[in-house]
Amino acid sequence: MPAKQPGSVFYLGGCRSGKSRLAEEFVVSNFSRPCYVATMTRGQDVELHDRIDIHQKRRGDCWQLIEEPRDLGRILSAPNDADVVLIDCLTMWLTNLLLADLSDDDIRKVVTEFVQAISCCQVTVVLVANEVGLGIVPDSSLGRRFRDLAGWLNQQVAEVCQRVIFVAAGLPLILKDR
Repeated sequence: MPAKQPGSVFYLGGCRSGKSRLAEEFVVSNFSRPCYVATMTRGQDVELHDRIDIHQKRRGDCWQLIEEPRDLGRILSAPNDADVVLIDCLTMWLTNLLLADLSDDDIRKVVTEFVQAISCCQVTVVLVANEVGLGIVPDSSLGRRFRDLAGWLNQQVAEVCQRVIFVAAGLPLILKDR
């Protein structure tokens, strides 16, 4: 089945807003060979294992799965059999870059290269991220650094995506559609 909405789609919202579910529903409704790129790894956190299992059960077996915590640009440039790539989530990806002790300049370079890869990708790209700028100002320098980089990352991705959807309480609000 051909894609009804070509290009790139960005789902943005708060934690537990329903953005991942809506992104997955969009993909399943419009594509036949989806690839799910997970930026979160299981690690030692048992609660996190449960969350990952819930996401995987909700998606079912029709998805190709790639777990990639850092090198998203490579995923988008590598040939595969998918007709759509869903990346969930960019906020966790940013966390992984911060935990790798990258400088802000290094992170900006990686993000710039990733945004270029989105623009050049031969299949539809669907992205999911948290909007972290609606809450209180973090009281730590690391928290403010994360918030600032996440806001900048989201702006860069929104700029190149054809469609941007803000999700709150499970409801989509179209911010951009061209």
